[in-house]
Amino acid sequence: MYQISLFAAFIAGMVALFAPCCITYLFPAYLGNVFKEKSHVIGMTLVYSAGIFVVMLPVVLGAKVLSDLFFSLHDYTYVIGGFIMIIIGFFSFLGVKLPMNFRFHQKQNKNDIASTFTLGIFSGITSACCAPVLLGVMTLSAVSPSILLALGVGLAYVLGMVTPLYIASFFIQKKNILENPIFKKRVMTVSIAGNIYPIFVSNIIACVVFVTTGFLMIGLTLTGNLSMEMGEVAVTKQINQVALTVTEFVRRIPGLDFAFVILAGYGLYRLIKAQKDSKKKSSSEKIPPCCQK
Repeated sequence: MYQISLFAAFIAGMVALFAPCCITYLFPAYLGNVFKEKSHVIGMTLVYSAGIFVVMLPVVLGAKVLSDLFFSLHDYTYVIGGFIMIIIGFFSFLGVKLPMNFRFHQKQNKNDIASTFTLGIFSGITSACCAPVLLGVMTLSAVSPSILLALGVGLAYVLGMVTPLYIASFFIQKKNILENPIFKKRVMTVSIAGNIYPIFVSNIIACVVFVTTGFLMIGLTLTGNLSMEMGEVAVTKQINQVALTVTEFVRRIPGLDFAFVILAGYGLYRLIKAQKDSKKKSSSEKIPPCCQK
């Protein structure tokens, strides 16, 4: 049996990220979420990518019924996803965190795990609705000689899709880009049902990204500009060709796949460590200097 290299699946996943109907939802959702959260960017990126994993892995393991469902509900998925983007954009404008216990109130010091994970799930679904992404990962996993290896290929493929987001989140948090005073500047105050909501620049940016993307998703889908076309077959072939070419190269270097797994594990460790360091730093900043030891 011909086995696709894990490293090759990873590279193919990075190619799949830039498939037109994949990146048009996945990247704006990530970007809007970054400005919505403003802190713990790495942790929320991990939550976001977990939502993508949850959707894509059953397909990787051969859930043909699920893949057929994604194909048949392609347009509905983009319309519903667009409405979700608009709703989250409204919440982001007010700085409201979820879950809200059925009440509108702010939780400035809490992370919005619920909506971040939901965004990840819908990003995974929209990616699965994108023919090149879905057919690419199904083809690569199908040629693996066992379920365990197919799972490894799928994990590497999806990891490749989200790695650019991990890299971006690492530098955003490391360089404290969102700590710039301009993003924390209060623009106005909104009163709804007796509750006061201070509106910051970062809230407005997140809202604009979410709402604009949501309306574009709905509009382009209803006008047929995001439908699955045969032209996407070329992108599928490109994804698979990249995987095959890289696999041929990897086979000449014994142990490269093993080194890739070690490197991926180390990268994940660094991300988690950076997130923990950020939490410790933010906690220490809340303690008055006179009380710190």
